[in-house]
Amino acid sequence: MSAEIISGTDIARQIREEVAQKAREIAEGAGGVPGLATVLVGEDPASQSYVRMKNRDAEEVGFRSRQIDLPASTSEDELLGWVEGLNADPDIHGILVQLPLPGQISEARILAAIDPMKDVDGFSPVNVGRLSAGDPDVLAPCTPRGIIELLVRSGNDPAGRHVVIVGRSNIVGKPMAALLLGRGRGGNATVTVAHSKTKDLSEITRLADILIVAVGRPEMITADMVRSGVVVIDVGVNRVDDPSKERGYRLTGDVDFESVSQLASAITPVPGGVGPMTRAMLLSNTLAAYVSIEGLEA
Repeated sequence: MSAEIISGTDIARQIREEVAQKAREIAEGAGGVPGLATVLVGEDPASQSYVRMKNRDAEEVGFRSRQIDLPASTSEDELLGWVEGLNADPDIHGILVQLPLPGQISEARILAAIDPMKDVDGFSPVNVGRLSAGDPDVLAPCTPRGIIELLVRSGNDPAGRHVVIVGRSNIVGKPMAALLLGRGRGGNATVTVAHSKTKDLSEITRLADILIVAVGRPEMITADMVRSGVVVIDVGVNRVDDPSKERGYRLTGDVDFESVSQLASAITPVPGGVGPMTRAMLLSNTLAAYVSIEGLEA
C-alpha cells in the first residue's frame, strides 16, 4: 500500500484564494481592508525569511501589510511600546511578534501585552484560555488550525477517531489537543497526547487512527511504530546533513516518510505539508480579526 499524499501546498492555495475573495467582497462593501503588522527583533536569517513570506502573503490577498524591524538590542520596554502602539492603531487588525525574541525580552510579557482581538498567532494567555474553554470564535494558533483544515479538506475528519499527538508544546501539541477535543469543525475526536516522558511510545502510536507528530527529531517515527491505514501529519522540519545534495543538507520531518508511507493511508510530505498551512491560517486569522474588530458579518 502506498499512502495518499496530503498536499499542504494545494490546500493552502485554496484557503488563500478564499481569503482573498472574502477580502475583496468586504472591500467592495465596507470599503476597508485587513491590516497585518509583523514585528521582527534582531537579524536571525530564518526569522527574516519567515517575516518576509508572511508579509508577501498578506499583500497577495489584498491586506495592508506593515513590517517593523528592530535591532537585537531592543529592550523589553521598547518592544512593549511598539505593541501598545499597534494595539491602538485602527488600521492594524492583526499583530505578529516573530519568535524567538532576544534573551533580554520576556516572550510571556510580550504575548500577554498583545490585544487578544489582534493576536493572530493565538498565543496570548487570554486566547489560550478561551481555546481551552472551547470558545468556537477564538483566534487559535495557526499550525494546529492548519492541521485541522488539512484533515477535514482531505477527507480525514477527526470526528469519532482516535488521534495521537506526539509532542506537548504550547505552539502545537497542547492547542492541537484542545481543537480536536472541541465540538467545532475538525473536533469531536478522542485524543491521546504523548511526549518525551511517555513510556512504551510505540504502543501508544500504534493505537492511532490519526497520528500527529511535532517533536523536532528527524525521522523519529518509523514503520514499526504505526499501524496499517493510519493518517499521518508530520509537523517537523529538520535539516539533516547530506553531502549528496548541492546545499549539503536535506529537509526531513519527524516521520520516516519512506517507510511509514508504505503503511499509512494518507501522509503529509516535508516540505509541502504543514508549513504552507501555517502561513495560510495566519491570513485566515487576520481576516477573522478584522471582521470581529470592525463588527462585520463573517
